Amino acid sequence: MGVRVSTSSLAGAVANCGAAGTIASVGLPPDTEENRRDVPKSCREHLQIEIRKSREISPEGVIGVNIMVALSNYEDMVRTAAKEDVDFIISGAGLPLSLPEFAEGSRVKLIPMVSSGRGTKVLLQAWKRRYNRLPEALIVEGPLSGGHIGGHSLEDLKKGAFVTLETSFADVLGVAREYGDIPVVAAGGIYDGSDIAKFFRLGARGVQMGTRFVATYECSAAKEFKDVYLKARKEDVIFIQSPVGMPAKAVKTKFTEDITAGRRKDFHCSYQCLRTCDPGKVPFCIAKALINAVEGDVDNGVVFAGSNVSRVKEIVHVKELVDTLVAEAEEAMSVALGEKAGTI
Repeated sequence: MGVRVSTSSLAGAVANCGAAGTIASVGLPPDTEENRRDVPKSCREHLQIEIRKSREISPEGVIGVNIMVALSNYEDMVRTAAKEDVDFIISGAGLPLSLPEFAEGSRVKLIPMVSSGRGTKVLLQAWKRRYNRLPEALIVEGPLSGGHIGGHSLEDLKKGAFVTLETSFADVLGVAREYGDIPVVAAGGIYDGSDIAKFFRLGARGVQMGTRFVATYECSAAKEFKDVYLKARKEDVIFIQSPVGMPAKAVKTKFTEDITAGRRKDFHCSYQCLRTCDPGKVPFCIAKALINAVEGDVDNGVVFAGSNVSRVKEIVHVKELVDTLVAEAEEAMSVALGEKAGTI
């Protein structure tokens, strides 16, 4: 949902429905000469703008920010979000081992994104030892998610040789319970209320969803971007290797066909956004590709999406989507409870 897909308009609308609205912090500044003169400053200022706009839309709602560990200005963005008094910070694309240090003195709730029990244990041990604190929650993201996918190689993902979200969730939940009552949230491939109910029954305290919320009027992505979702077939969902250093899931476009065929996309690095990216060696600029797509130039861009994107058939308002998801989840939970009662 990064690079201007989940901004204040979507986060505020989600928060108004009683859910937690999340602003993606990466790629917010427009590509202008002024912004390129001081990229960290423009990133910081545009994050502040989006947070404040979201508060105007939803003064009483829960608003947070997703900040990738791989960002070159990671510390600055965390400190900015904390200073703006967001309700929570989600942090993944690497283990956020130093996150508590950068948010020290704030009330912000810290929510690392993890993909395995092993990584979770490393993180919890480090936080306990260094900062004498634990996360307010953990998000377990599975391989059906859109965008960057942690904990798996590109080759394994292409072969289908990956650990399912259900398995990873159980693994992380077991580690979390060793440290007390840390809420665990499931993410990646959750499409409808029955999926939500399933993970609640497995012990989840919440779910994180992205793909469904792109197909809303409140999402700031261009119409052409959303049209890719509406037209996507199951076979159009592919894996690519991202300059972030991780595999990623996207919908097939002319751009992805070129890069998977080994055609390099020459570029000048305007963003200096990723610590893990060497502009002289990577075959394309992920920031530019994602910006092109979100602005509507999908033939020259990358459109991230989850595995269930082919099931998306219409654009709806956020409230309609949330109401539908809640009703479906309540019905699925009721049916499951009835079936359980019938076996007693």
